[in-house]
Formats: sequence, structure tokens, C-alpha cells
Amino acid sequence: MIKGRVLALTSNFPRWREDSTTPFVLHLCRELQKIDWQVDVLAPHAPGAAKRGTIEGVRVERFQYMWPSSWQTVCYQGGAMGNLRRNKLNYLQLPFLLFFEWLSLRRKLLSGKYDILHSHWLLPQGFIGRLTASSLSIPHIITIHGGDIFGLKGGIFSRTKRFALQGAAGITVNSSVTEKAVLKLVAKTSPVQRIPMGIKTRESPDFSGKVDELKGLYKKNGTPLLIFTGRLVEEKGVADFLTAIKILLADAVEVRALIVGDGQDKGDMEHLAEELGIADNVVFTGWQPSELIPCFLAAADIFVGPSRTAANGWVEAQGLTFVEAMMAGTPVIASNVGGIVDSVYHEKTGLLVEERNPAQIAQAVKRLLSNSSLRAHLQKNGREMAENNFSRRASALAFDTLFSKVMQCRN
Repeated sequence: MIKGRVLALTSNFPRWREDSTTPFVLHLCRELQKIDWQVDVLAPHAPGAAKRGTIEGVRVERFQYMWPSSWQTVCYQGGAMGNLRRNKLNYLQLPFLLFFEWLSLRRKLLSGKYDILHSHWLLPQGFIGRLTASSLSIPHIITIHGGDIFGLKGGIFSRTKRFALQGAAGITVNSSVTEKAVLKLVAKTSPVQRIPMGIKTRESPDFSGKVDELKGLYKKNGTPLLIFTGRLVEEKGVADFLTAIKILLADAVEVRALIVGDGQDKGDMEHLAEELGIADNVVFTGWQPSELIPCFLAAADIFVGPSRTAANGWVEAQGLTFVEAMMAGTPVIASNVGGIVDSVYHEKTGLLVEERNPAQIAQAVKRLLSNSSLRAHLQKNGREMAENNFSRRASALAFDTLFSKVMQCRN
């Protein structure tokens, strides 16, 4: 029996199977369907994507906001904020994106098919969601992922965020730092609940074989393999990772680095590796399917996540990759910023270093390579923490409780 019908409004959803777009919204929708919620998705269209379709059992409709479709360049490919920074002309598309998102959402909600609207990201979805849902008396839940609360600060943006939040039947955040930022905008009595996004906690049947294959490809003569996975953008700190590799090699600590992911700074990072003279020790794999990321992580000896606070105030709100590394049994070195500290506890589930400090990263690598008992300690505690607190099912069950409560209040 269906518990209720939910429409998820998002600007970040896989455009097709095995897309490079981060799939955590898809994973949440799929897990909710397993526990008897009907979840449909409304997202912006993108060149090459179907207007309507189903991905992993989740129905999605994509609204077009520019004609021809090739002109749609605000969303996807690194996210709206990155696309706006990279090309200021993308700002000209924003009025069309907002209008057609509102129009498409209103049409969907007027169909009478949905009991709850679930907006992912505060801007623009939370704002558009409040405008539409409140006029139709449909409960509105906003999930804040981080970049939406830390970016676009001050003036009209803060007032718009506050307007969206004040009308919500429920507000969820993914970490303590995100919650703190939200509570600066709304009263402490607001319905804010911390629900981190979840990760896969079961290994695929061919997991061990794939890990061995990757070790054969990338580990040479037993040389320790360090790994970064994520978007190649300035705030992820890949430049600090590369500089740390140079420091290690200069200190006669032989290591190899694997950089898994894509992004607008990939070319710059490849050039930096050449400039630093470490290109022979660094492999850029490009984008990899999400189901292979745990295999890459398990094939490595140490995961390094050197995230930085960006000039616009962005910080790593949660950092699923850090938890994925723990789940894969790979010791973690991470920057002591943002929501990372909700999962990486210094000397318990990982090692924390100062942001923008390659020397500390190099020192932490040396410490782990020379101390097998510390590595084992971090691996054990990290895996237990990931399994107990960050599974996709645990995340879905928390949303299940929230949705049920909202449904009861409505009835």
C-alpha cells in the first residue's frame, strides 16, 4: 500500500543512466520507493536528455527552459554555481529557468497527484516550491545540501532564503554546519532536522575482483596509492593534494596518486602536476561510474580530501566521499572544515589537517604509512561509523518518519 505521493523538485538529477551527475537524489528517491512512497522527480532539461523517462525505477520529467535545448547551460556539468562562475552569460538564462520551473511545478501539482512537495536545494527550488505549494495548500519540505545556504549571501538572497524557509512544513540539513547556517536565518523553533544523505553499504558481487583489477592497473611495485575522488574544482583542494605529493617525493617517500573525477579545473590540475614535476606519479582517470567509486577507494591505501573554504563562503557541507572511503576500509585524511567533522573524528575515524596546508597533508600521509596499528584503528572505527550512521536506508527511514508526520498533520 502506498503511504503517500511525493514530488521531488531538484536541479541535480542524472540525465541518463551512468551520467556523471551526482546521483544522491536518485538514490534517496529509490530507497523511499522501497518503503512504499511513490516518488516522482521534476528537474531541468539538458541537451541530450529525454523529456520524460524512468531511471532505476524513478519517474522523472524534465522541463525545457531555453530554445534550442543546446542553449541550456545553467545546470549539470559541475552544478549551477560553478557554471555561473565560469560563464557570466549563464546569468541571462536564470529568469527563464525560474519561470519554467514555476510553470512546470504548478502544472504538476495542479494535477492533484501529490501529497507532498520535496524541494532539494534552497535556491531556486525552495523558493519556487514555497511560491507554488503554499498557493495550493500542499505541504512543502526543503532539503538543504550546503552550497545553497553557504553561497549567494546577503541582501535579497538572504531575504529570499528566509522567505522559503519560513513557509516549510519541514526542513532537513545534512550536517551540523549546515544546520547552524540555517538557524541564523530562521527561528530556533523552526522544524529543522538533521538527515545526512546515505551511501551504499553493501558490496556488489564482483567487488573483490574489480578491486584487484584496479590495484593491478594503478599500484606499481607495492608503491602506496593515495586517492582523491570528487569534482575537480578549486574548493575541493586538489592543488593542495598535488603539492603534498611533491613534498612527499622530495622527502624520498615514494607514492602514487589517483585522481578520480572531472570538473572545470581538470586541465589546470593536469598542468599543475606537470609544473610540479610529479606527472609520472599522478593519474587522472576522469569521470567514473558511481558504482565503481567504492572499488577505486578500496584499491587505494589512503584517501585524501583536502577541501577548502571558498571565497564566496562555500564549505564542504557533508562530504559523502569521506564516508564512502571509510566504508571501503580506506584510511581518511581530511581538512578540518565544514560538515566533514561530523564523520571524520581526529585519530578515531580519520586524520584532520588544516585547510590549504599541503605540508600537514604530507605529514599525515607519512604518519599513516609508518603506523600500521593507527591505520587499522581508523579503518575499524571508520567502517563502523559509516555503517551505523550513513546508510541509504537509514536516511530514507528518517525521511519516512518526517513525511508520515507531515501527512498526519495535513489530515
